[in-house]
Amino acid sequence: MVDITAAELSAAEKIFGDRLDLAKRYVEHLATSGTERGLIGPREVPRLWSRHVLNCAVIESEIPQESHVADVGSGAGLPGLCLAIARPDLELTLIEPLERRVIWLQEVVDDLGLDNVTVMRTRAELAVGHIEADVVTARAVSALTNLAGLTIPLLGGKGEVVAIKGRSAGEEIEKAAKTIRKLGGVQTTVVTVGDHLLEEPTTVVRIVVDKPQKKS
Repeated sequence: MVDITAAELSAAEKIFGDRLDLAKRYVEHLATSGTERGLIGPREVPRLWSRHVLNCAVIESEIPQESHVADVGSGAGLPGLCLAIARPDLELTLIEPLERRVIWLQEVVDDLGLDNVTVMRTRAELAVGHIEADVVTARAVSALTNLAGLTIPLLGGKGEVVAIKGRSAGEEIEKAAKTIRKLGGVQTTVVTVGDHLLEEPTTVVRIVVDKPQKKS
């Protein structure tokens, strides 16, 4: 079992509610097969709850009810699987190009019985036109100048990007501003999530997209 502190447990109970046992099982997957297969570094195991799972799960507060969420570069399911566990009302599509990660993700989805998750082995740019999400999430994929082009087109012209970022979020927005506007981003903000739950709140870049439809 992965140790969980009293503060982490309190936060996890608030976020996951009656699905806390599923979250615990997911963390066990991360700590065992996730590290064995190179999805998570062994040194991260003691910090799985605070640095990874809770850090990702708190962004559920930024996602509207019953949204279709596409998670780009899902990797170990961060944040995609965290959201699927915390919010059974959401429909999640996990987009991941690497086969070994896709196999692992599917194994975890099957074991946890998450019927609101689809795992797609593809690159984000190739998924455009095949899915149309209301919200696109990403964590530790790439700088915003590149990430905007990978995420915004999956919205089909309207919706939101909710990207987990670090302290350089403001700088990244400045550098990517032109690209974001060109792709239909009408508002880009930095939001801090989980202040009242986590020792280190999560920094999110939120891009509202509303691209005018081309006249035929």
